[in-house]
Amino acid sequence: MTILIRKHQGEFKVSKIGKIAVIGSMGGLASALIITIWAVYLKSFLSSNAQVGLVSTFLSLIAIISYFISIPLVEKSSKSKLYAFSLIIFGISYILFSITKNFWLFLSIAVTTNIFYAIRLTSFGLIVKDKSQKNKLCRNEGLIYTFANSAWVIGPLIAGYLASNSGESIVFIIASVLIFLCLITFLTSGIKDNKKQKNIDKNILKNIKDFFSNKDRIITYIIGSGPSFWWALIYLFIPLYILEKGLNELWIGYFLFAIPIPLIILEYKMSMVSEKYGFRKLFKIGFLIAAVFSITSFFISNVYFVLGLLILASIGLAMLEPTTESYFFKVSNKEEEQRFYGPYNTRVEVGSLLGKFIPSVIILFFPLNTVFLIFGIAMFLFFLISFKVKETN
Repeated sequence: MTILIRKHQGEFKVSKIGKIAVIGSMGGLASALIITIWAVYLKSFLSSNAQVGLVSTFLSLIAIISYFISIPLVEKSSKSKLYAFSLIIFGISYILFSITKNFWLFLSIAVTTNIFYAIRLTSFGLIVKDKSQKNKLCRNEGLIYTFANSAWVIGPLIAGYLASNSGESIVFIIASVLIFLCLITFLTSGIKDNKKQKNIDKNILKNIKDFFSNKDRIITYIIGSGPSFWWALIYLFIPLYILEKGLNELWIGYFLFAIPIPLIILEYKMSMVSEKYGFRKLFKIGFLIAAVFSITSFFISNVYFVLGLLILASIGLAMLEPTTESYFFKVSNKEEEQRFYGPYNTRVEVGSLLGKFIPSVIILFFPLNTVFLIFGIAMFLFFLISFKVKETN
């Protein structure tokens, strides 16, 4: 409990990391509401599952570009101010999503949101890093992810119930309220991160070249893209699969409610295990579990059994989510952190983009359940790449 609450001058106070974890979980709850209905919301503008995947791919590409473009901004700016401003953009965007019926207006809002998503994720991650002692970074990352995933347990239930009874618009409105509550909590928490870098790296192409010039960073980047590749299956294709099997949006909520439970139970423990035993073993076991359960799902026709297997696969993801980011900081020096953390975060969008684009193209010609085979093979490839990870304690 000392990681959450500390005693100061005879009084018990919430630690800075504890406050950041609460703030992250509030933002996570808003994201959970939106992601639960996102595929269904997109489908209301589009005519096929493949088009849903391709539009999502385009938005991920926008976010990837934004990570590199925003490097100078992140280096020269207060991280706390950037994070607060990005929350304002998200809160306004969710309100606009709730009322727009025009696809092109929706797309312009979504592009703007994805640009600021890169800034929001980078600034929040650096705040966590800057407020953590180096020897406690892994467990702090585990705590942040545990709190965030707690929000992802209740978020899908709320979103599924509301969407099935009142439509998607009310979900966007509630998510907007949560974002503004998150903003108010952050501004009143006293958390400041005004660390700035004197030498600004403005050359985007040089930043890209320098980032990928290091073999360990390349391996770290590939491994780090694995979890987001997997979540494309869970949060984009499985909602479409559930609807195709004749179940309603409430079942999407049930499924996405259950997905984070293994993460909540195990992620903090796994982050501590990585501190003691290193990262490579966790990476290998985590990817292998996801690969086996996904490939098995391809051969099963019962939708309930498939959903159960995918929930169990989250055990493997609990070994990956809190440890991949910690591993990046372990293999980076202080000068590289601010410059390369933004580019490193593109691994989230690159993984998500590939996880959306490759299956979307394939299901233009094959049944939707082919995605299980695609993701299973991909997870096995990540498993093989894990053998190349440089071990560090």
